[in-house]
Amino acid sequence: MQPLSDRMLAEIENKNMAKESPILVRIFKQESELEVWKEDKNGQFALLKTYPICRWSGELGPKIKQGDRQAPEGFYTITPGLMNPNSNYYLAINTGFPNAYDRANGRTGAFLMIHGDCSSAGCYAMTDEQISEIYALARESFFGGQKSFQIQAYPFRMTPVNMAKHRNSPHMAFWKMIKQGYDHFEVTRREPKVDVCERQYVFNAESSSKCSASDHCPAYRVPEEIASAVRDKQRRDDIQTAELISRGTPAAPVKMGVDGGMNPTFLAAVKSHGGPGAPIKTALGTIPAHVNPPAETSADTPSLPSIMSLASAESRPAPAPAPRSSVQVASAAPGSSGGIGGFFGSLFGSKSEDQSAAASAKPDEKPAAKSKPAASASRPTQSASATTRAKSESNKSEASKSEPQAAETKTAAAQPAPAKPDANAPSVLTGAARTMPSGSFDSRFGAWQQ
Repeated sequence: MQPLSDRMLAEIENKNMAKESPILVRIFKQESELEVWKEDKNGQFALLKTYPICRWSGELGPKIKQGDRQAPEGFYTITPGLMNPNSNYYLAINTGFPNAYDRANGRTGAFLMIHGDCSSAGCYAMTDEQISEIYALARESFFGGQKSFQIQAYPFRMTPVNMAKHRNSPHMAFWKMIKQGYDHFEVTRREPKVDVCERQYVFNAESSSKCSASDHCPAYRVPEEIASAVRDKQRRDDIQTAELISRGTPAAPVKMGVDGGMNPTFLAAVKSHGGPGAPIKTALGTIPAHVNPPAETSADTPSLPSIMSLASAESRPAPAPAPRSSVQVASAAPGSSGGIGGFFGSLFGSKSEDQSAAASAKPDEKPAAKSKPAASASRPTQSASATTRAKSESNKSEASKSEPQAAETKTAAAQPAPAKPDANAPSVLTGAARTMPSGSFDSRFGAWQQ
């Protein structure tokens, strides 16, 4: 329930937006950036703020199966039931993976999050300060009446330069498909309607019949003004991509040789402090002592930041407002059973709801604690303070050992940030509560308003 800062409220007002207006999130792996867009008073989405991602894992490409360390790519719908105020990683927003497309294509995994703590094994990890603000923006949009918001997760900004660079990727067919959704948003600045049929994404389709993910697509049409604008954009992009390839634009390696990425801002901060081992305070948030930066690439393998620099200036969003030099972090302790904190905790999922969701998890979803020894060998020696925190995590695990947790939600030796609840506090599933039935948000929020 931490309120939005005066600085953020002023930014919202300056951009002709309302505090409670709808939001939309876009994620770009290669650039390690997360964008929050917000609907302005003209009814179109405008970029509110760009957040550097502290850590994501895996290679460029979609998540295929449980345990592959891939962060998801695609289009995901976030309801209040996917917001977890009691995450072991400060705060978490469950992406809802697998969605209808993922399930139709046999992709497996669960509890893929956007969370704090700068530690990832299939998630998009922010700093605690960042996720606090992102979470609050989502909360205000729900209070304003938005039933759900969309997350669009991409391997990179879908520009001709990047499409030319990655032309040899085995994921190119998938990327061209999700680029259609990217283009729909680019030309309309409105959230695209997303359906799945014939195991493919379909955008802004109007049909009298309902789409079924694995069945043939029903007859549908896309509004001509949208279809025409998208065709024109795709034609221009295809021409530019072909020209870049003909001029000898080098192809990026299919495998980058690193496990995920970290925004250059955070990576530089870690390097300037001699590597991990102690918390690092930056203007964009705190990097915890247990951070595990991506491995250095070899001389013949370009790094993610170096490939990112090839993107054209036109493909970049407007620069984000200058961050504060210090950020106040809200307590991560669950709200009391009474008052607004208790209401919001029950609204966004209680412990009992988390456990019900865990009980229905797939058999191959292993508790997160079991994944720790396998990856801990790659971690640097921790400082005394980190060791103390490790003991605290051990106590916390004992207190919640009956709760299944997906291996995807943790890196090997991630410890909770100092502001998290103490070991004796009630613990819940690392991730988010199951999605509530439609209408439950309205009834709970309506009762609270009365």
